[in-house]
Amino acid sequence: MRSLAALLLMAAAPAFAQVVIDKPWARATAPGAKVAAGYMVVRNKATVADRLTSASSPAAARVETHVHIHEAGVMKMREVPGYDIPAGGAFELKPGGAHLMFMDIRRPFIEGEKVPVKLTFEKAGEVNAEFDVGRISGGAPATHHKH
Repeated sequence: MRSLAALLLMAAAPAFAQVVIDKPWARATAPGAKVAAGYMVVRNKATVADRLTSASSPAAARVETHVHIHEAGVMKMREVPGYDIPAGGAFELKPGGAHLMFMDIRRPFIEGEKVPVKLTFEKAGEVNAEFDVGRISGGAPATHHKH
């Protein structure tokens, strides 16, 4: 029985390295802002699908998973319970699409800083990432490091 448990543990261990967070970034915020948005590409190298179920950061009271949807010709933002990451595929969080919302941020996000985020996946468990803070307007910061 003990060898079976050891075998199961060894089989599960590689799954933790199967989710890779690529190009995590957030927009800088104006003084007094209470929310910020975060973006990234989640790459799932596993042979089974996974799901990002939650996120947290010491920089915000809470972090929510949001999407933009078109409803009656109007773009609206809506919270969703998470994002499905396909097996052997990727899911991109980007401006105008799916994104993380940092709610009740503790202080402004300043260009050039890094924001630590803990991402929780159904199968891969917890994955830590550092989001590079870019300009208030425009795209991702010029330099990115894989996490």
